[in-house]
Amino acid sequence: MLMSERTSIIKTATLADRVWPASIEMNALARAFRGTMLAVAGSLLIWLSAKIQVPFFPVPMTMGTLAVLAIGMAYGWRLGAATVLLYLAEGAMGLPVFAGTPEKGIGFAYMMGGTGGYLVGYILAAASVGWLAQRGWDKNVLRTALAMLVGNALIYLPGLLWLGTLFGWDKPILEWGLFPFVLGDLTKLALAAALMPLTWKFLGRPRAG
Repeated sequence: MLMSERTSIIKTATLADRVWPASIEMNALARAFRGTMLAVAGSLLIWLSAKIQVPFFPVPMTMGTLAVLAIGMAYGWRLGAATVLLYLAEGAMGLPVFAGTPEKGIGFAYMMGGTGGYLVGYILAAASVGWLAQRGWDKNVLRTALAMLVGNALIYLPGLLWLGTLFGWDKPILEWGLFPFVLGDLTKLALAAALMPLTWKFLGRPRAG
């Protein structure tokens, strides 16, 4: 194997590849089984994380966004986005997977409410951080933090656009949908930026060839 090919393999490996390698010897059925199991596990993790609330200022901090970004970074852009889509499909079917369900409604009724734009942002965020992770951005603190920052921005962008469309731009959209959550998101970003490179060190870098 050429040195450039070895470097490419190491650079594009994700944490999921390290824990459960998708070898070239795998047939299509085995690859589909691997992808399905990882997606299901990831969607359940997002579900659990969405229900966790940590006392924080000025509002309680939920862990759902952290799970979305971490899964996108650990899985890569395709599987990360597919996992989030599965999570959203579970919610659309009426399962109480979101932070405000079932108390604030379930299914499409909930998804078309004020949080709908953020849920769309989950897909964009998982895909973007996964794409960056496949280019080695999850292996040092600074690049991981920057990737997570990009992911957070892609959650907020459609979230705020939808809030403004739904309730009107004359309303305090930023005060409702951005400012109360910035401090908590920066805290989660710092946690993820430390955790992802540490996980790589714990598992060990993939061996070439």
